[in-house]
Amino acid sequence: MAFTAKDVMALREKTGAGVMDCKKALTDADGDMSKAADLLRERGIAKAEKKASRIAAEGIVACYIEGNTGVLIEINCESDFVAKNPQFSEIATEAAKVVIKNNPATVEELLACTMADGATVEDYLKGKIAIIGEKLAIRRFEKYTTEGFLESYIHLGGKLGVMLDMSGEATDAAKETAHDITLQIAFTKPAYLTKEEVSVETIEKEKEVLKQQAMNEGKPEAIAEKMVMGRIKKFYEENCLLEQAFIKDDSKKVCDLLKGANTNINKFVFFVMGEGLEKKSEDLSEEVAKQVAAMKN
Repeated sequence: MAFTAKDVMALREKTGAGVMDCKKALTDADGDMSKAADLLRERGIAKAEKKASRIAAEGIVACYIEGNTGVLIEINCESDFVAKNPQFSEIATEAAKVVIKNNPATVEELLACTMADGATVEDYLKGKIAIIGEKLAIRRFEKYTTEGFLESYIHLGGKLGVMLDMSGEATDAAKETAHDITLQIAFTKPAYLTKEEVSVETIEKEKEVLKQQAMNEGKPEAIAEKMVMGRIKKFYEENCLLEQAFIKDDSKKVCDLLKGANTNINKFVFFVMGEGLEKKSEDLSEEVAKQVAAMKN
C-alpha cells in the first residue's frame, strides 16, 4: 500500500520519531500506519524520541585515555540512579573512543560519527535510551593530545572530572605531582593557568569592583586605590593555578611544586557535572495531578 508525505508527517506527529525513521517504518509496513507505529516502538525509536523533551540534568563526567590522547566527556541522564549504573559509564567510554578516532569538533559532529558496528553515535544513544528508559544526552567533551603525558581525576563517581596535560617525561615524581595537581584543580576550580591568561579587561573590571568595595568600607579613594593592588594579588592567587597555594602544603605554591618535580603544565580542563543545567522541579501534588489526568485520557 502506497503512502504519502502527509502520512510520514502524521506518523512523526503520533510517535515523535524522526522523518527518515517514519518513512522507513511505513515502507517496511507497506504503508500501514498502525503497523508502522508498532515497528517504531519495537525498534525503540519512538520511545527514544518521546523522551527528547525531558530534562537530563543528572549524569557523569568521565575520562578515557588511550596512549597520548585523552577525552574528558560529560553525559547526562534524568536520574542519579541511572548515572550510578556501570552501563552508563560504558556509554561515556564508547563515546570518548569515537572522539579519539574521529576527532569531531562539536557534539553535533560526534553524534553523526559512526561506531565500530556502523551505527552512528546518535543511533547508539537511541538504542540505549530504549533499554534504560531515560533521556540520555552528550553535553560536552574536550580532547587533548600531548607530547608529554596525561593525568586525570574523577571525583565522587563522576560529579566532577579533571584532565591535565603535562610536559616532560612521566617520571614517578612527575606523575605524583600531576596527580596532586588534579586534586588541586578539583578542589579550587581555577579559571586560569597563569596570570598572563587573565585579560586586561577582566583585571580592570576587578580593580573597579575592589576599589568600590574598599570605599564602601569607609576608606578614602586614595587609600582604596592602594588597597586594590594587594587585593589583585589575592585575585591571582585564587584564580590562577600556578599562583595558588598547594592544598597539601600551603607554604608552597603550585609553581614551586612543579619545579621540584622538574615538570610543567601545558593546559588543563575540568567539568562539573550538570553545571548550569536546569533541574526538573515539581511538587508532589502537581505530579499526582498529571498522572491522574494521563490515566483519564
